[in-house]
Amino acid sequence: MGIVNVTPDSFSDGGHFLQFDRALEHARQLIAEGADILDIGGESTRPGAAEVSPDQEIERVLPLVQALRDDAVPLSVDTSKPGVMRAALDEGAAIINDVRALALPGALEQVARGDCGVVLMHMQGTPQTMQVDPSYVNVVGEVSDFLGSRRDEALRAGVARDRIALDPGFGFGKRGVHNRRLLAHLGELRALGQPLLVGLSRKASLGEMTGRPVDQRLVASAVAALLAIQAGAQIVRVHDVGATRDAIAVWEAVRQEQI
Repeated sequence: MGIVNVTPDSFSDGGHFLQFDRALEHARQLIAEGADILDIGGESTRPGAAEVSPDQEIERVLPLVQALRDDAVPLSVDTSKPGVMRAALDEGAAIINDVRALALPGALEQVARGDCGVVLMHMQGTPQTMQVDPSYVNVVGEVSDFLGSRRDEALRAGVARDRIALDPGFGFGKRGVHNRRLLAHLGELRALGQPLLVGLSRKASLGEMTGRPVDQRLVASAVAALLAIQAGAQIVRVHDVGATRDAIAVWEAVRQEQI
């Protein structure tokens, strides 16, 4: 899943692709590099990010959805707002990727009314508060319980099980130790029976482990993606599609020789 942030303030590439032409060029470059899905976001969810209105988010996201809907890959829209979901789905988006796991009033209904895919993510708090003092007794168990609960709520609302993927929410209300433990025990979340999406690309937890700034985390991001895949993730959400594809290709080629 290639990341297309149409925002001025995302932690890694905020402002780089806010202009439509640059965003479209970037999206098609990610497709050329081998992205299977594009994830388009019009509101930053980095720690402390300010909220934007539904109308502003739609203005940022919808032109890209319209321009890319006939390209070769399905489009995901990274949003929590029911109005944005409705507008994006009506214009051809195939997936809703929601950091709030369809918790806002009306979000479940928007996803249930069609046949789109949905990603339900765990977050402790909100983007404005999530990194103030995140705390867990058992982070793996608590994340698993939350995701299972939100999955069950979606099922009760009429969302088919095979439309649902789950995301443990690396960096969303979690300290470095929580992120490391989740990655080390990611396989335990497979017991929920849903595809897993992992987004670790360029995140602060990789900076903590390597000491490198956000623009120097390509190697760490590719390694983290591979570790996630080895642990059972079916989707990895990344900024650097080509480099991640290369890392996966090497791993797969060697793995074939072990079979």
